[in-house]
Amino acid sequence: MHLTILGNRTLHWADEADCEADARALAARPALRDAFVELHGPLGAGKTTFARHLLRALGAAGRIKSPTYAVMEPYELPGGTVWHFDFYRFNDAQEWEDAGFRDVFASRGLKLAEWPEKAAGLLPAPDLRVDIEPLEHEARRVTLAACTPRGLELLP
Repeated sequence: MHLTILGNRTLHWADEADCEADARALAARPALRDAFVELHGPLGAGKTTFARHLLRALGAAGRIKSPTYAVMEPYELPGGTVWHFDFYRFNDAQEWEDAGFRDVFASRGLKLAEWPEKAAGLLPAPDLRVDIEPLEHEARRVTLAACTPRGLELLP
């Protein structure tokens, strides 16, 4: 699928505190409530860490599990429902239908997807694409790409 990029920003995270600060800033944007955000990067880049900070900033309490094995973890939060997906182990398009993911993506609420390329052709276009690139030590280069008008509202 070819994505049209309407706007982008590049951020630099020197450490996890910068990741948390940007997650809090994103969580404060009203357009996030019904957005679809893709998280890209190699293993260990910080996709799950960013998702956890974002979920905490949105009001998630208690343990935030990685959805690596379950594929999806839902959260009922004060601002609405959030679905956190991790498609790393996703292998079968029929699994998509059987799990009801089409209905989840058609419903209201925030959808966060790690490894969305593993579900290519099944996912809608993201509002925001987040690419996390590890640099030396804890540093990361993060590129935010808005692919929809809603995505433009999410850019810093």
